[in-house]
Amino acid sequence: MQRVPQEPAAMSRNADVAYGGTTLPAGVRSRFLDGVNGLAVHALEAGFEDGARPCVVLLHGFPELAYSWRKQLPPLAAAGFHVVAPDQRGYGRTTGWDGRYDGDIAPFRLYNLALDVVALVEALGRRSVAAVVGHDFGSPVAAYCALIRPDVFRSAVLMSAPFAGPPPVRDPSAGAAAARDIHRELAALPVPRKHYQRYYTMRAAAADMRGAPQGVRDFLRAYFHVKSADWTGNRPFPLKAWTAEELAKLPRYYVMDLDRTMPESVAPEMPSPAEIEACAWLTDEELGVYSAEYGRLGFQGGLQWYRCANDPLHTADLRMFAGRAIEVPTVFIAGAADWGVYQRPGALEAMCDTACARMRGIHLVEGAGHWVQQERPEAVNRRLLEFLGATAPAAG
Repeated sequence: MQRVPQEPAAMSRNADVAYGGTTLPAGVRSRFLDGVNGLAVHALEAGFEDGARPCVVLLHGFPELAYSWRKQLPPLAAAGFHVVAPDQRGYGRTTGWDGRYDGDIAPFRLYNLALDVVALVEALGRRSVAAVVGHDFGSPVAAYCALIRPDVFRSAVLMSAPFAGPPPVRDPSAGAAAARDIHRELAALPVPRKHYQRYYTMRAAAADMRGAPQGVRDFLRAYFHVKSADWTGNRPFPLKAWTAEELAKLPRYYVMDLDRTMPESVAPEMPSPAEIEACAWLTDEELGVYSAEYGRLGFQGGLQWYRCANDPLHTADLRMFAGRAIEVPTVFIAGAADWGVYQRPGALEAMCDTACARMRGIHLVEGAGHWVQQERPEAVNRRLLEFLGATAPAAG
């Protein structure tokens, strides 16, 4: 009897995962690890059957989850790796963090986020891992892991967010003054604008997104769409300088109209029903995993990262590493249609020239935007396996 194609997937729920059970295959499971730098960490993992395998840790960005690596977990495991993708501090099923706007945000500073990953490796019973891979805001976390603890993280893959190196030793108040200046200049443009990272530090941002007029699901659909290669407006190019006039060339999901929220900024670009149906890289069922988690938890956990990263007092501990480069083999992967590569003028060049001593390549994947590992998983997995095959040591 002929079988309906949709039935097997719908009937084969993976009972071993905390979310995404109808879209994550057998061989991927959830794991909870207690005592990880004060957290109870939820991670998705594959290739866990053999403790002798070299380990790869995958770090997601915003607004994402460990689930964002669903298209890397099985292929990397099939290639012989133990692959671990945690819900990072502030996200998903990981608990033990403060999600209040008026709470203690210090644990969300980059130094401590890197310590979370060191503690995760220890909780896994390992002394080192073959690679740490970070996408979006996971990229600077991966970078600092490799920079600070090259003995633990033997190589690094940075995706979509170039790493320009640690901040200078100078008084952090100078950085705060410069940040205030650029925000004033953006607001003073003929069409007043604001930087999305500035918006993400504001009290209203989390409520704006969780209470989006179009609903969390449609907000996320529009947000993922507008930053992908599916949106034809993404034709990125290098910016000349960190000035309001240059930053205003960024799309309005990066440099927003001053009086708009993020849901209002992306709503005009909501894809049509036909575009949604054609979106193979993020099906409605997959989108439902994100919308369910963010509808349940809200966005403030992820936004705490932006608050710390944009406060020089919370990045001051990174000045200890000023002038230091990542010494382990490193590769950069991003979508060719990703503005994230260029949103910080000069960052890509600094990453290649000074921040990474053993840069093995810059790969801009055609047909992908910001969500490169989801949009073009085959190309990303090929690059990952090429790099890991050339650099991976024995299991730690």
